[in-house]
Amino acid sequence: MRADQIPLSRGAFVRMTEIGLDVPAVLTHAGLSLDLMEVPRPVVTTAQFFAFWHAVETICRDPLLGLKLGDGTRHEVYDMVTAAALHASTLGDALDKLARYKRLTCPEDVVVELTRDEAAVSMRWMLAEGHAPQLLVDAIFASNFALAERGTGRPLHLRRIELTRRPVDGELLHAHFRCELRFNAPQDRIVYQRLDLELPFVTHDDGYLTDLLPVLEGSLREQTAATPLRDRVWNVLARGMRGGHLRMAQVADTLHLSSRTLQRRLGEAGTSYQQVLDQVRHHLARRLLDATDLDTGEIAFLLGFEELNSFNRAFRQWEGDTPTRWRSAAPG
Repeated sequence: MRADQIPLSRGAFVRMTEIGLDVPAVLTHAGLSLDLMEVPRPVVTTAQFFAFWHAVETICRDPLLGLKLGDGTRHEVYDMVTAAALHASTLGDALDKLARYKRLTCPEDVVVELTRDEAAVSMRWMLAEGHAPQLLVDAIFASNFALAERGTGRPLHLRRIELTRRPVDGELLHAHFRCELRFNAPQDRIVYQRLDLELPFVTHDDGYLTDLLPVLEGSLREQTAATPLRDRVWNVLARGMRGGHLRMAQVADTLHLSSRTLQRRLGEAGTSYQQVLDQVRHHLARRLLDATDLDTGEIAFLLGFEELNSFNRAFRQWEGDTPTRWRSAAPG
């Protein structure tokens, strides 16, 4: 399985303390050791990381906290992947570097989707059981936006922010990002103007990248070689769940394999393409039913089911109940 390790930056602990968060209380509430504040490179699992952020939401009632923490990227950089993005040549190059290398620092998948007018950036926690805490999503998007404005040296006009959460008073988010907000989205996305990808970075440094990129590429090759094929197929399918059905040939092509080789190697690993597809659909169905108000027809479409009845049958096999009744019985 993929390494389930997420670094907790000591610099971030300092930043949290500076803006008034009681970090020891958060760690205690999350069931984490206070020693994490003392070790040189504190590391937690995805479940522990989410527990930490849920504890932040419980203890700190400041709805701006996530935005304040993410905005720290305007002045500080806490990892080498963000540093590589900051020293890129353009905004598009920076987003590409985040998408390529982010998985080196934690099991988080960054995806950049391009259309004629838009560039949408989404983040998926590949080993998460539930949806990401809202303050964490706010912090990640604020950090991405801060990096973009710091790099370009100018204020940017986003197209919109898409959030899986149910509709809330969005005045604080709107004031920070200065753009349209869409709730009940199939995934959390920050959407830039496509033309802004060509904006040069004033922080561009070829010399810095010349030293850093070979290190990142070497680490990426090692990680890819060590990642089981089933997990790589899962990643491709999870990225592609936006309506329509990803065929095995498309996934195989993305992984630079033939369909026959992909099926054979999955069989050798004790699974199949259809089994992985069902597991991804099940995982994402639970997330969307729990975190959004999207109706079951919309969820069925996003997961690639041609008919609502097909989704209902599949969900009943997974959970022993219909999607509607499962959602009604879900806690919270």
